[in-house]
Amino acid sequence: MIEVAKYLVKARVHVDGIVEKPDVIGAIFGQTEGLFGGQLDLRELQESGRIGRIQVNMRTHGNTCSGEIIVPSNLDRVETALVAALIESVDKVGPYNAKIEVSEIVDLRLEKIKKIVDRAKEILLNWSKEEVPDVRELLIEVEAVLRKPELMKYGPEGLAAGPDVEKASELIIVEGRADVINLLKYGYTNAVEIGGARAEVPKSIRDLAERKEKVIAFLDGDRAGDMILKELLKNNVKINYVARAPPGREVEELSEREISEALSKAIPLEKAVKEQRKQVQAVEKAKALEELVEESREILALPTSIIETVKSLNGTLEAVLLDSQWNHIEKLPVRDLATKLQELNEGRVNAVVFDGIITQRLLDTALEKNIKIIIGVKLGNIINKPKEITILTYNDLH
Repeated sequence: MIEVAKYLVKARVHVDGIVEKPDVIGAIFGQTEGLFGGQLDLRELQESGRIGRIQVNMRTHGNTCSGEIIVPSNLDRVETALVAALIESVDKVGPYNAKIEVSEIVDLRLEKIKKIVDRAKEILLNWSKEEVPDVRELLIEVEAVLRKPELMKYGPEGLAAGPDVEKASELIIVEGRADVINLLKYGYTNAVEIGGARAEVPKSIRDLAERKEKVIAFLDGDRAGDMILKELLKNNVKINYVARAPPGREVEELSEREISEALSKAIPLEKAVKEQRKQVQAVEKAKALEELVEESREILALPTSIIETVKSLNGTLEAVLLDSQWNHIEKLPVRDLATKLQELNEGRVNAVVFDGIITQRLLDTALEKNIKIIIGVKLGNIINKPKEITILTYNDLH
């Protein structure tokens, strides 16, 4: 199917009888087929997209009919002229005599150029009619860009805010005055502070947020930022997105690029809350594991030979199995450790020291085989720590 034609072949048709559109189209294809070989066969040209769909409009006049034939062409000028002559060669439609005469060949590119030129004239004419602005007004407008927006006080609490907090459709909520000043410095005029950590977020902030289409809480990248978000949620402040300064950084010290990047990475409130909960859970889990390890260190007396064993294994990816008297039973690659423990008789091995990560799978197998002590490089993702097993890392032995 042709998408953009270069030419339109228009022809008048007269038939000495009553015929339909398909009859005319069939006559054109049938009587021109093979006259110039495959190179100018209308069916092949149409299939390849070099000739478009032939349009026929017919009107009946008593026992005769006449109309117009339109053929879109993407061929060159010579080939298009040959196609036009081919169509004129058709002298019958069905059983009736017919006469086809090309009326014109329209160069669509010239038509398009003409329209563009006419439109350019119209644009130029309208442009010349526009009022030339006053030079004084232009100077005032340019000077306005140079003036820095001024900090304002918002609400009965006198909270620091940018001058556009009321009229802007988007609101940025930050912790303190210094944050607002830094944002204002880089052209962010729609920020307001909540006045630092407090038991209750000012009512004026809650009411202002409710009137906005989009509210972003822009928080410091530390624990204080987590606390501010908690306060905003506790006080039912409307928040759509949460943006954070880089870890350990505060909004008041960010550069223009860092502010722009942080705001562009703002995430929906629901996702921010989920991430914060995961962080809290991870901290609590790590703390619990540390306490368990510390308890193990206090109740367990290890021989000095274990330190030497750990040093000898460091970087080897090997493991050592020991009995209850700390005698070596076997040394093997860490990759074979899980399989080996599965094959052991219960109670034969008392301790395992290895150059690898302590996993939940290893602990489950050790519990099953009544192994009392596991010493590895570091802890993996441990969900259930068996009370029957003492877990130590290399760092615990230093």
